[in-house]
Amino acid sequence: MVDNLEKETALIEVILFMESDPIDEAGLSRISGLSKEIVKNALENLGERYALTGSGMELSHIGGGVHIVPKREYWENLKDRYGKKNDGKISRAAMETLAIIAYSQPITKAEIKGYRGVNPDNMIHLLHEKGFIREVGKKDVPGKPVQYGTTKEFLKQFRLNSIAELPKLSDSDRDRFELEGEL
Repeated sequence: MVDNLEKETALIEVILFMESDPIDEAGLSRISGLSKEIVKNALENLGERYALTGSGMELSHIGGGVHIVPKREYWENLKDRYGKKNDGKISRAAMETLAIIAYSQPITKAEIKGYRGVNPDNMIHLLHEKGFIREVGKKDVPGKPVQYGTTKEFLKQFRLNSIAELPKLSDSDRDRFELEGEL
């Protein structure tokens, strides 16, 4: 634990508590008026404090930012009361579509249809509505179809710092994923 940063650590903790979305170190520095180095040390202190004291909270790195969240073991018992009950629940078809987008982004509707074998319009609309995906550009082919990718909300929902933290596909899953896309 970095010494002599009690007030600074407390200030960063309050800012994280007050912010509804993850915030990066530069944002914490700007809001607090502290240098980025002090913010980094305060975050380190805060993470250690939560880990050592048996706190019900932890720091979560989501989408390049930091957020105070309940530890998973407690959240499971409390999410029905304090969480948005149905926001995290999506159908198997929507989850399959989201996985295809997450692992293949940027990707077009036609490419998604190639993997799933069904028209993805409804699933894309639902995932876009929930804020999990967004249009990221147009593919440079005739017709210029829209390409989709995941959002910070996707990262937040699945508690990922970046898309690189997605679970790695096993060789058999990767082969199946590629074969289904060729149908």
